[in-house]
Amino acid sequence: MGLALFETERPHNLGAAIRLCACLGVPLHVIGPLGFPVGDRRIREAALDYGAHLEPRFHLDAETFCHWSLAHGRRIVLLSAKASLPYHRADYRPGDLLLVGNERRGIPAWLEARAGLAVRVPMAPARRALNLVVAGAIVLGEALRRTGALDALAPAAADEGRG
Repeated sequence: MGLALFETERPHNLGAAIRLCACLGVPLHVIGPLGFPVGDRRIREAALDYGAHLEPRFHLDAETFCHWSLAHGRRIVLLSAKASLPYHRADYRPGDLLLVGNERRGIPAWLEARAGLAVRVPMAPARRALNLVVAGAIVLGEALRRTGALDALAPAAADEGRG
């Protein structure tokens, strides 16, 4: 399981994604080009000290990311407000890469067509979209739960709750 950010333009979103992926023990894929320098202080501010626990994989562009995912047998799962399938009804696989789009432009049609699955987070009427990292966290949590990966994160804590 992994999370992928497409051409993100806001450094605090990259920082939040680093923190999220570090805490959940999943890889982060960052698809360029980015709308800011990789050394931007706002990345570190949002990531806090979790950046030391995660080395994001940077892909030059979306085509490079697609080639990498294909070569490694990874299915791309697109998070899109336009998708018809709610995320909580989808079937996830351990190797899935959850792809969130650019903050303003989303995902280009050619990349959307490469996704093996597209899911959406249901929202209240007249709401447009969640923050991309928030949406990624919601879907990532469900995908990790469905594949059993959450149980591996804190087995001792799960045992303590039984009694």
